Amino acid sequence: MCSGDSHEVNIDTVTALAANAAGQGAQVLALPEVAGLMNANRKVAQTQVVEAARDPYVDACQALAAQHGIWIHTGSTPVLGPDGRFLNHATLIDATGAIRAEYDKVHLFDVQIEGQAPIGESKRYAPGEASVLAETPWGGFGMTICYDLRFPYLYRALGQAGARVIFIPSAFTVATGRAHWEVLLRARAIETGAFVIAAAQSGTHADGRETYGHSLAVDPWGRVLADVGEGAPKLALVDLDLTLVDKARAQIPALATGRDVPLRRV
Repeated sequence: MCSGDSHEVNIDTVTALAANAAGQGAQVLALPEVAGLMNANRKVAQTQVVEAARDPYVDACQALAAQHGIWIHTGSTPVLGPDGRFLNHATLIDATGAIRAEYDKVHLFDVQIEGQAPIGESKRYAPGEASVLAETPWGGFGMTICYDLRFPYLYRALGQAGARVIFIPSAFTVATGRAHWEVLLRARAIETGAFVIAAAQSGTHADGRETYGHSLAVDPWGRVLADVGEGAPKLALVDLDLTLVDKARAQIPALATGRDVPLRRV
């Protein structure tokens, strides 16, 4: 997606994507980070963002899931948190339209990229407090968001808990996307022996931001199954052979054989 600065325009995009996905026989639709709303204007965003239970984007995704009989991972959308800051909020919705899991982004994007102004996500957003593994008919689905990608321990914990598919919806910057996006996604898939599904924002957005694109699906051996490239909106249909999870973990049982060892300074 190339999400806009209102819920309405993004709901229109997701409505078309859901119909397209269902028409191709998809069972699960995965959407990118801030799919529901991408608005850097703080004053305007504060008039748009509401609690998760009242969010119009999540409501629309529930209706679309029930209408088409597919599961929808909403990617994420900003919702109002208890301390007045936003939460970067992901929702997993089943084929009846019921919410099966919710996750708030734990690691916030506070960085200083050379040649760019500092990015401080924590000025507007509060961090989530727990990782989330959702049980589904296909096994465990791990829920993470964007900058979480850089913290391997989170993915190891999800893999050890039984995640077979891990979602990493993102809105990567162009600079970091070119340098790190694919290599980090493939690493997380290899380390966990799980499928990684990383729907991404792509293009120049209404609020002026630019995102890298290249939504990827990666198998448990680190093979890229799909790269959607640049430009949006786009949809790729990917078949996941879930037996590959067990095969990868049987060949390289790193999740079972890792050791916690003390650090000795010399």
